[in-house]
Amino acid sequence: MDFNSLVAQLNAGTILPETIVIVTLLVVLVGDLITGRSSARWTPYWSIGGLLTAVGALYFQWGTANPLSFLGGFNGDDMSVVFRGIIALSAAFTVLMSIRYVEQSGTSLAEFLVILMTATLGGMFLSGADELVMMYVSLETLSISSYLLTGYMKRDPRSNEAALKYLLIGASSSAIFLYGVSLLYGLSGGETRLSTITASIATNGVGDSIGLIISLVFVIAGIAFKSLPCRSTSGHPTFTKVRRLPLLPSSPLAQKPQGSPWQFACWFPAIRWFPSSGTSS
Repeated sequence: MDFNSLVAQLNAGTILPETIVIVTLLVVLVGDLITGRSSARWTPYWSIGGLLTAVGALYFQWGTANPLSFLGGFNGDDMSVVFRGIIALSAAFTVLMSIRYVEQSGTSLAEFLVILMTATLGGMFLSGADELVMMYVSLETLSISSYLLTGYMKRDPRSNEAALKYLLIGASSSAIFLYGVSLLYGLSGGETRLSTITASIATNGVGDSIGLIISLVFVIAGIAFKSLPCRSTSGHPTFTKVRRLPLLPSSPLAQKPQGSPWQFACWFPAIRWFPSSGTSS
């Protein structure tokens, strides 16, 4: 099997916007290693250009006839295109808002851009995830980058404390999420695709079982703690102070949960699956 047939079989063109973000990220990373601090003159504008190019690529994917790629693991339908575009645009505006502050703080701008685009990449993949493993990997890519953004002000003890607390909450929520996913995997007879799980649960007649309810509760709880819609934790004084840092407009700790496209990305796979689950059962 040659490379062209492999690309056609996987329908890899669906993730062209994500590929553009990856290339932009690598150029910023390598450019900073080569040029050092002088890279701050061009890396933010290169990042913005790459993110806007990704948005342009998403525009041309609207209404595509075959949105499924990677053997059904990624779904680039119109709703996914909207969310991925929101995430990429938010990242571009975040770069614009952060340039001056990062430079004045004395921290590396290129490192911040790389972490930010990694979080953007995780959010974009999560918005199109149609398979449990891809959901988890994308969610962890987004979460780990958010931990780093939260603790990016290494000289500020409040930032360090908030990052540690966020890491502990994230680790706990990952365990809860994986437990719920494992229950779904077992109830569906070993399926990992969301659409296949829905059909399998309906066919096996376990749509009203207590096991399905418990698994959904664990999955929702894991995503909820991961995206921090619970105000009890984000209302802690340490979190509240760090949330006001201009450096962190992209972090889930930097905005109200209802206004963060990264958190919309966390909930998007559930939005894609639950309506079909209800109609199937």
